[in-house]
Amino acid sequence: MSKYRSHILVCVGTGCQSQESNDLIEQLKHELKSRGYEEEIQVVKTGCFGFCEKGPIIKILPEDVFYIEVKPSDAKEIVEEHIVKGRRVERLLYEEPNIQKRLEEQHDIPFYKKQIRIALRNCGLINPEDIREYIAVDGYLALGKALTEMKQEEVIKLVKDSGLRGRGGGGFSTGYKWELTYNNKNDLKFIICNADEGDPGAFMDRSILEGDPHSVLEAMAIGAYAIGAEKGYVYIRAEYPLAIHRLKIAIEQARKYGFLGEGVFGTKFNFDIELKYGAGAFVCGEETALLNSIEGGRGEPNAKPPFPAESGLWNRPTCVNNVETFANVPPILLNGPEWFNKIGTEKSRGTKVFALAGKVNNVGLIEVPMGIKMREVIFDIGGGIRDGKKFKAVQTGGPSGGCIPEELLDTAIDFESLKEIGSMMGSGGMIVMDEDDCMVNIAKFYLEFTEEESCGKCTPCRIGNRRLHEILIKITEGKGTKEDLEDLKRLGEMIKISSLCGLGQSSPNPVLSTLKYFYNEYEQHVFNKHCPAGVCTALKKYEIMSDNCKGCTLCKKVCPVECIEGNTKEAHKIDPEKCIKCGACFEACKFNAIAK
Repeated sequence: MSKYRSHILVCVGTGCQSQESNDLIEQLKHELKSRGYEEEIQVVKTGCFGFCEKGPIIKILPEDVFYIEVKPSDAKEIVEEHIVKGRRVERLLYEEPNIQKRLEEQHDIPFYKKQIRIALRNCGLINPEDIREYIAVDGYLALGKALTEMKQEEVIKLVKDSGLRGRGGGGFSTGYKWELTYNNKNDLKFIICNADEGDPGAFMDRSILEGDPHSVLEAMAIGAYAIGAEKGYVYIRAEYPLAIHRLKIAIEQARKYGFLGEGVFGTKFNFDIELKYGAGAFVCGEETALLNSIEGGRGEPNAKPPFPAESGLWNRPTCVNNVETFANVPPILLNGPEWFNKIGTEKSRGTKVFALAGKVNNVGLIEVPMGIKMREVIFDIGGGIRDGKKFKAVQTGGPSGGCIPEELLDTAIDFESLKEIGSMMGSGGMIVMDEDDCMVNIAKFYLEFTEEESCGKCTPCRIGNRRLHEILIKITEGKGTKEDLEDLKRLGEMIKISSLCGLGQSSPNPVLSTLKYFYNEYEQHVFNKHCPAGVCTALKKYEIMSDNCKGCTLCKKVCPVECIEGNTKEAHKIDPEKCIKCGACFEACKFNAIAK
């Protein structure tokens, strides 16, 4: 293997690929070759760095210089200045807005300062398509340790002692789940990786599989050894083509190196993995629905018990863990449970990966210690609210999570604390909303999603969510009544306690949490027929404030239905009978003279 004096790491996650990072790699290689540096400088394609707002990202080692928003056309300057002359390309460094200073190194950037990367440890560091790079960062060392130094019970005890809980939403103890499957004796068992990531805007699992697929395969092999399984499946949604591509490469490489197949690590342990593709149904993230889908049946949940650990895939004991959960296992085996216990809170150990999105400055993928405050994530890591707007709410846990108001921003992020305030950890979606968002409309939006994704098997979810959605439509159209507000609460609580699976049990959370924390907005819609955020079209009412109007006629020119009257340099007026509430006048006005 060649010895390189410098490495240029380039993100080729899905986000950066969409911004020509593959072309950037080719340009960098071309510029290096044209100067005779191809044997000295290595260009490495890596997984996601997380700072998606500023992609494509490259990092140059050993200097640890971090460049953002790099284009293929920047390759020549990077090679000429940084590689040849040893000078930084200042314009590509991240500029910290609060101190207006450009920062060179990744760990100095506020977005990364409070992060601890365990599940994402190799994303942005190694080439996910080269098993040798994974081995170079202690890859498959944990599997070797488990197979050659530990009994099955010892592996299970170690994972139990670590306090690792499932990162897919339920928060169930991973070690305990392994123990239950181990204790159910059978000649055939299965271990399954749930990669059916269905939350809108979430891409935690996808990024791990794209950036570090071997860590998941290694953990599955460790888990399989612990429970006594010889066969594993990765259930992944078909619309993740890059993750599937890299998983296929990783599986073939692992087989070639003896980490999968017969006699793993020269022991008597046999284990292999197969990919199964999901068609994108949100409910298949629920483990029993997932198992039905693998068996070729409808993706519908089953009543529990029996639990999959007792009777799962083809009625055999089966352990299902999600991608992020598995990604935590190898470092826990190598570093010990005491190391993991030092991170997080008493009941929620370790870290959690979130897809931070919405009205926040730094959109991206983050991994933070359990127990960190919501405020720290949104304002310190996320850089605050876009365009100087006022924070209104943050939703955690995907479409079934609750909306958390500003007064609860100092709530610690852990399984119990989020549940106490009506939200949940979920798989890791985190959507930030500002003053321009209508919370009634937000609740309606999420109900549309869960109603669409309901498998229809149980009545509370199938019919109950439809009724909830109908009431919310009524309210956002200005036809709501006091009784509707009471029905929303009563019906939402009924659906929570009577639905068959987690989807139905959590689906009313957006409604119940917005009723609890933003009841005044519901009252405005119902009693005043007014949407304070000006979002609900039926309740919009555009008015021109004569004191501010300069009579510039711009609003009059852009109005598609000619409902604005007024002469030049005179206050204008909107005819509410003709107005179609398109908002063109509001967008065009330069003097803040139009209210909605």
